[in-house]
Amino acid sequence: MTPEEPNDLTDRRSPYSMSPAEFRRLGHLLVDQTADLLESIPDGRVTVKETPGETRSVLGEGPQPEIGEDPEKILLEAVSLLKDHSTFNGHPKFWGYITASPAPIGILGDLLASAANPNLGGWMLSPAASAIELQTVRWIGELISFPSTCGGLLVSGGNVANILALMSARVAALGQEVRASGLGSRRCAVYASSSTHTWIQKAADLAGLGTDSLRMIDCDECERMDFDHLVEVLNRDLAEGVEPIAIVATSGTVSTGAIDPIRKIHALCEQHGIWLHIDGAYGAPAASLPEADPDLQAISMADSVALDPHKWLYSPLEAGCLLVKDQQSLLDAFSYRPPYYPKAENDEKKVDFFEIGIQNSRGFRALKVWMSLRQAGKAGSVESIRQDISLSKVMADLLAVESEIEVVSQRLSIVCFRFKPNGYIGTEEDLDTLNRAIIDEMYQEGEAYVSHAVINGRFYLRACIVNINTTLADVQVLPGIVCRLGR
Repeated sequence: MTPEEPNDLTDRRSPYSMSPAEFRRLGHLLVDQTADLLESIPDGRVTVKETPGETRSVLGEGPQPEIGEDPEKILLEAVSLLKDHSTFNGHPKFWGYITASPAPIGILGDLLASAANPNLGGWMLSPAASAIELQTVRWIGELISFPSTCGGLLVSGGNVANILALMSARVAALGQEVRASGLGSRRCAVYASSSTHTWIQKAADLAGLGTDSLRMIDCDECERMDFDHLVEVLNRDLAEGVEPIAIVATSGTVSTGAIDPIRKIHALCEQHGIWLHIDGAYGAPAASLPEADPDLQAISMADSVALDPHKWLYSPLEAGCLLVKDQQSLLDAFSYRPPYYPKAENDEKKVDFFEIGIQNSRGFRALKVWMSLRQAGKAGSVESIRQDISLSKVMADLLAVESEIEVVSQRLSIVCFRFKPNGYIGTEEDLDTLNRAIIDEMYQEGEAYVSHAVINGRFYLRACIVNINTTLADVQVLPGIVCRLGR
């Protein structure tokens, strides 16, 4: 600022600013546009029929505008872009990857969270928001019968939740010195089934263990971890002086929804003093059902559980959650307090989230989850999950009625199947190619969306229902679509 311009900033209006009246007008406009979008989704395409190049060409290759543009114009263009060029996981026939339809109250929760904009790194920056996150973590734990004294935090998704769990298990197994000195010459191992999601490789890499530390245990024909093989591999490692870090069990594999023999694995962990982690990113919320598989309900025995509210608790992205039986394990793994951080206080009610995870600045992910859990109540959460499972079973039954469709599995809310023409005498490889083509054509048509699974080396179509908008009428059309495209 020069002496000739002493008052330039007195009534500053940033190019990013907006008056309360303008915000109110545009906010009402956006809510109306969003409501129209949500109303239109069920009658539209699930997918967009265009190439990546075509989608990018809509935006063009130009630089950032030199002169700012009208906010109303920007909002309306953004709505149009998303409406015409998106894949909608809120569509009632979206049964592809495990991403839930967003609960409407969660959409509003994201708006409110952005408006308050608390930084959930430290309590002093976000007292109300931090309290809400702590309560959300406890409610999620109680939903799956985890101890109400559990600790944890909200993260971006299952990958990060699982990675934080493995890093906590590393410190629990090897002590604080591993944080300062690394592994050195120590030989360590992590045990998981060959069906475990690829987060396990990322976690071993990031935790300094290396992917060679992974012991990928065989699975049975149902994709469940082979317990006898686990015992064999563990005993061999122990005899050779290898230090076990953790055993990872899966409650709801990505491909088929299979559940590992968690009760046996827990007993083995207790016998040897090994950390038991459950990757429940998809399936853990189903442990809330009284009729759930006993091995699924046994996740309450674990030292840590990862699950995704943006999967089977219907939260808008992003919302993952890590639960740990003992909050101290997170402090042991992640706490650092340099002098420029607030001084630690001796208050058991206060949590600084920067001490129990890898982020310092953190957004208010918990609000949308907290609001959704309050709206549904525990009984509503259980009922919605039960409805998804029931619809999945109906889907499997309807598909199995068709003589040209082979259903290979139905677990939790996942159905795996393939089209196989009557009297088919070709090769399995050609059948794989045919079913790949069915998926490709289904994407192009946009009426429904399924993904795929490779089971015992063969290619199957895969439908997963974690969708509050799916009804019986939606499920009933899938066999006809598959048969028409297959023929």
